[in-house]
Amino acid sequence: MVPILYEDGQIAVCVKPAGVLSQDAGEGSLPGLLRAQLGRDYVGVVHRLDREVGGIMIYALTDKAAAALCRVVQERRLEKTYLAVLRGVPAEPAATLEDLLFHDKAKNKTYVVDRMRKGVKDAKLDYTVLEIRENRTLVRVRLHTGRTHQIRVQFASRKLSLVGDGKYGGREPGVPLGLWSAELSFPHPITGTIMTFTQAPPDREPWNCFQI
Repeated sequence: MVPILYEDGQIAVCVKPAGVLSQDAGEGSLPGLLRAQLGRDYVGVVHRLDREVGGIMIYALTDKAAAALCRVVQERRLEKTYLAVLRGVPAEPAATLEDLLFHDKAKNKTYVVDRMRKGVKDAKLDYTVLEIRENRTLVRVRLHTGRTHQIRVQFASRKLSLVGDGKYGGREPGVPLGLWSAELSFPHPITGTIMTFTQAPPDREPWNCFQI
């Protein structure tokens, strides 16, 4: 069963398990699981998480809600906060990271580049160090843009790969990716009421050595 944090006939806020596709790809994807669990014909995707990432997501349950939530996302009013575990310790306890990113669709990999050109997008995030344990650092990340693999590549480009991230230099055998969607805040697509949801990561590697 997919953990449901909120559902009102217009939207469903749930906790995506790591390893499940957030995009609609049939019965085994998260939209497919939600359709079966909620007994609904329509579950609309309005944002995404990488397959390896778990945590809070919002889905639309009507066309009207989907259109409104897509506008919310486009206007950057869907506020996303993540927890991440880095290999290493950042030079600053808190900072803003800004880069130009290019996503190679053929390789499904994102790169930091030094100039704007076709396919390149700006990327911005804020981070705050929460705790340091040996050579691992728990940070809170607030996204200002939602680029593919953004958090992973922005930290990796600074020699701070996320723990368990084999694609960007942080592979550790048996350790899952240290990235979790911890909080979402957004206006309800129908009422406009600001809604905020939080969810702690599971009590296992790489989270269980920190006081979360």
